[in-house]
Amino acid sequence: MLIMRATDEAYANMANVDFTEIMDTMGKFNDELIRAGVLLAAEGLDDASEGVVVDHGSEPPVVTDGPYGETKELFGGFYLLNVASKEEAVEWAKRVPGAGAGFKTEIRRVTTIDEFPQDNPWIAKERAWREATGQL
Repeated sequence: MLIMRATDEAYANMANVDFTEIMDTMGKFNDELIRAGVLLAAEGLDDASEGVVVDHGSEPPVVTDGPYGETKELFGGFYLLNVASKEEAVEWAKRVPGAGAGFKTEIRRVTTIDEFPQDNPWIAKERAWREATGQL
């Protein structure tokens, strides 16, 4: 998973870029991912001011509306890729368009259900659900 992160300043600078230009640039990159056969999903996220945080540090959990005052970098979207290695993911991340000062792309491997103990009844239930819904 390529996780798109940016500072508030970087997002503010993007406001000065023509939206059509952004969409064209991202569209071309997405098309490259599709043609390479590695794109599984790609989504952006709504503005952080529209979000909510559920803090489980107390009982009951505390719910706070966004924006997130103490966050230095916000998670703005993601790409889910099916690549052969971390190195291949790094090469795609280096090509993410629109990145510059204040932007980072974090790479995290998404675990699969096969990596969990298969004799666990909860894993068995989830596997059955995934199979029934066509996810496996």
